[in-house]
Amino acid sequence: MADNYRPPRTPSVDQVGVEERAAKYEARSIKTDSKVEGLKLIISMLDLTTLEGNDTPGKVRMLCRKARNPLEEREDCPSVGAVCVYPSLVPVAIEEVGDTDINVASVATYFPSGQAPLDEKLEDVEDAVEAGADEVDIVINRGAFLSGRYSEVYEEIKAARETAGDAHLKVILETGELETYDNVRLASQIAIDAGADFIKTSTGKIKPAATMPVTLVMLETIRDHYLKTGDKVGMKAAGGIRKSKKSLRYLAMLKEVLGDEWLTPELFRFGASSLLNNILLQIEKERTGRYHSERYLSIS
Repeated sequence: MADNYRPPRTPSVDQVGVEERAAKYEARSIKTDSKVEGLKLIISMLDLTTLEGNDTPGKVRMLCRKARNPLEEREDCPSVGAVCVYPSLVPVAIEEVGDTDINVASVATYFPSGQAPLDEKLEDVEDAVEAGADEVDIVINRGAFLSGRYSEVYEEIKAARETAGDAHLKVILETGELETYDNVRLASQIAIDAGADFIKTSTGKIKPAATMPVTLVMLETIRDHYLKTGDKVGMKAAGGIRKSKKSLRYLAMLKEVLGDEWLTPELFRFGASSLLNNILLQIEKERTGRYHSERYLSIS
């Protein structure tokens, strides 16, 4: 493998500063019409996901039906941004989403560990693309990164980028294993340099997953890259975001760090399947003035 990549010097992250700024977003409150419109936007940004050992075609079909019509009796409720499944179930998802605007995403590179030889990781990407995935979510080699083998991390992502072809490449940093904000910043920049269309916090299998300080660091990396090059990179906050109030705070942070241009499913996603029902309950509460029970909503 080539060893000619040298990551740029990234700014040192002020831990106290980033946590104080993130805490201000944690205190945000969004009300009434702005709240409902924000929640609908978040639905359109959701990657509805099932990545379990007991996934079946029937389970994926149910997930896709929920993705198309999150709240069946409400025509003004948007569909989600994407459904994400294992490569073997991509054809089932494609058939079920039909001619909607919902993308089909698949995980690859031996998700969630990433512990496999590079040729096997690339075969995993090929399988997802050949199955018809619009998006491929890969995981970085955290062992290489934490050992300081940054060139290896870069070359693996770059190879996956080339293998993915026209599919969008979302690169999962697994921030819960990166230990410091400086590492999150550096890993974000390496992924962007290697051609990531999106950078993503986590697999959802490791705690902590998405946090507001970590997401802020990643958004600022995207902002600085955009100011330097004019290239827009997307962001996906995944894992641990279960309540609508929290998701609205992420949306406020996105708007203030990157601006209105990033308020679109093409440039921001939530990887938080359990969040959808909570949002639907909040929307109905705003419409009717009372909370409904989750038993009226499908699990998937």
